[in-house]
Amino acid sequence: MFNDLFSPETLSEAWLIIRTQFPLAIWETVYVTVLATAFAIILGLPLGVLLVVGEKNSILPLPGWFMKALNVIINLLRSVPFLILMILVFPLTRLIVGTVVGTTASIVPLVIAAFPFVARLAEGSLREVNPNTIEMAQSMGASPFQIIVQVLIPESIPSLISNATIAITTILGYSAMSGIIGGGGLGKIAINYGYYRYQYLIMFLAVILLIVLVQVFQSVGTKLAVKTDKRLKNKE
Repeated sequence: MFNDLFSPETLSEAWLIIRTQFPLAIWETVYVTVLATAFAIILGLPLGVLLVVGEKNSILPLPGWFMKALNVIINLLRSVPFLILMILVFPLTRLIVGTVVGTTASIVPLVIAAFPFVARLAEGSLREVNPNTIEMAQSMGASPFQIIVQVLIPESIPSLISNATIAITTILGYSAMSGIIGGGGLGKIAINYGYYRYQYLIMFLAVILLIVLVQVFQSVGTKLAVKTDKRLKNKE
């Protein structure tokens, strides 16, 4: 398997692939990951808010059947393995994008797989808000919408950013899997060269770059979370 891993021919071909294909693959991976994360947050954050504020005795109680249905739907979507989910949403992907193959097409299953996960992460972040802060806002006559926009979300921003970092690194891993069905990026290179052509050096390089991207996203997210944490600022 590894006998010719560093042979002159292998290194020469690897260098050619690195120069010609890796720059575009890195861009496609970042493009898909960031865009899918943005759409997942747009869909998942409001659902996370509903999961918290819609409970009985909360600031905006919703019908019990609605809350149960919402929880069931989110749990069902989260329980479907991503590879199977990609195949299940082929009709939706074709309807939205016009094709089920390619970099842009992979965004649809990534969003569907990620937004329930984001909703649960947002729910956890919002539940960390001190109930006394919410009660104080209620006693001052704030409406449910004002409490959500001016208290719940601002108070949970550091935790939301930390969880968004978890989401983006998870989506990055999913994006690599999308190479199996023709999605672009580093995952496609790793699968095409490592699995189908047994060029393991290319696969290892693609995996290393994926790890580097995870570290970059994680570092940026951690710094943003620390920067927005009022508790740390008060200690200083």
